[in-house]
Amino acid sequence: MSIRDPETQAAVLIEALPYLRKFYGKTIVVKYGGNAMIDESLKSQVMQDIALLHYVGIHPILVHGGGPEINALMKQMGHEPSFLGGFRVTDATTMEIVEMALTGKTNKNIVALLNQQGAKAVGLSGKDANLIVATKMKSDLGDLGFVGEIDEINADILNLLSTEGYVPVISSVAIGKDGNSYNVNADHAAGHIAAKVGACKLVVLTDVEGLYADYPDKSSIIKEMNVEQALQLIASGAADRGMIPKLEACIKAVEGGVERAHLIDGRIPHTLLIEIFTDSGIGTMLRA
Repeated sequence: MSIRDPETQAAVLIEALPYLRKFYGKTIVVKYGGNAMIDESLKSQVMQDIALLHYVGIHPILVHGGGPEINALMKQMGHEPSFLGGFRVTDATTMEIVEMALTGKTNKNIVALLNQQGAKAVGLSGKDANLIVATKMKSDLGDLGFVGEIDEINADILNLLSTEGYVPVISSVAIGKDGNSYNVNADHAAGHIAAKVGACKLVVLTDVEGLYADYPDKSSIIKEMNVEQALQLIASGAADRGMIPKLEACIKAVEGGVERAHLIDGRIPHTLLIEIFTDSGIGTMLRA
């Protein structure tokens, strides 16, 4: 049957009905990143997905980073990005550029795209209302500068905005108790926020199909796992380095009371809707 066949369309809506009922009035935190932030077609589809969640009575919260955008702006301003153990070395000048790229440009572009879809988005950084409070990260690798570890999430502003029908869009720039700005990992920020606001789901968009037991063997993809299994994957070194902060975010969320956390492939069109509103779901699910 054609996808335009009325019976097929009705079946799709009927399949979504129990999930619409289950998640109505609930909060879902989405960590937005990877190709879904770069590819214009995927970007548009994610915005449509978020707007749809908003319109059916779900409260989405979007958290984003923006490594490629930071790198591009640094080079444009004559600075070469530097990394240490996977962390961006963030001196005072780099921190200013990070804030310009994430809060001043990327965040506002996302907000504008969501508003075009009618989603009533509001852009925030972790500095707004002390939303994300961080301290300087200590590393055996050397001084990382203004790279922070999250200490506190003050979610009152998020609860207020969601209750009033707005979609918060949060960039991963934090404020320190010392008054300095800090660059924090966006995956970690999403996990902390999901736990603090009592989200029913955390959904992390990635550039792979999910978590693999033996990457890159696609037959080893893990459909479902618990926190203990996730911790074992990190401890054993089986988890790819780029996947570790995403997995840590899911662990933080689930340990904080979030029912389910998901690692899904952001390269698939409308991947959020597939995960949230279909029986089969997609990617890797983490539970307690």
